Amino acid sequence: MSDPAKNARQLFDLTGRVAIVTGGAGYLGGAIAAGLAELGASVVITSRDEHKAVAAAARLPVVGAAAHHGIGYDQSKAESVSGCIAESVRIAGKVDVLVNNAHDRTAADWTSVTAEEFSRDLENVTAAFQLARSFHAHVVDRRGSGSVINVGSMYGLVGSYPDVYQGIASASPVSYHAAKGAISQLTRHLAVYWAKDGVRVNCLCPGPFPFPDADATLVERLNSRVPMGRVGEASEVKGAAAFLASDASSFVTGQQIIVDGGWTAW
Repeated sequence: MSDPAKNARQLFDLTGRVAIVTGGAGYLGGAIAAGLAELGASVVITSRDEHKAVAAAARLPVVGAAAHHGIGYDQSKAESVSGCIAESVRIAGKVDVLVNNAHDRTAADWTSVTAEEFSRDLENVTAAFQLARSFHAHVVDRRGSGSVINVGSMYGLVGSYPDVYQGIASASPVSYHAAKGAISQLTRHLAVYWAKDGVRVNCLCPGPFPFPDADATLVERLNSRVPMGRVGEASEVKGAAAFLASDASSFVTGQQIIVDGGWTAW
């Protein structure tokens, strides 16, 4: 339970905590990892390419006695998933926050996606669950508390506009929508089962955050669908992630925090 004597700054303080950010060498994952590090957390970044993970960890700001690490992690491989928490505990001592951000998706849309490709996208949900379950066991075993932040998407909540992608790229893949929708429901289910164990589970749902080198016409079309008139910048996910990782959200579980400039409010 949060200390009622803590002020707002103290509620967001992550000093002494350890967070895993899967896919933390990527665009949004990197921003989330940086945000947690800026608040004092020690961060373990994972990537399929261990060298990228180590390099990304080395770029994170260090506050106080925090120490960052990078490890190889491939959620398409069962042995990698099963060993991730144990390896993180080995190098960092414990884990307080799990950010399930990694997602290996297909680019195929509904017209061409194969059953194998569709299933591979859904395997991301399986891996997120297995990793969260290992994290839950670790928290319970050390009689602590923890926060799981599953990274979903606005596309787990609403359909995409076909005309946004027409002539530029495949429409947002149907298997991606299905997987992100499953992540949202996984969040709600685990939250109610794990609340008694001191493990909160929430879902961070980013809206349009195209990569910096995205097609200019695509970005213009995305802008037109956002009430705020623009796409998001990576740093704009930091606040929501920090809220869910910290004591500022100590009475929040099973929720979706949507960061989309108002896209889903239309």
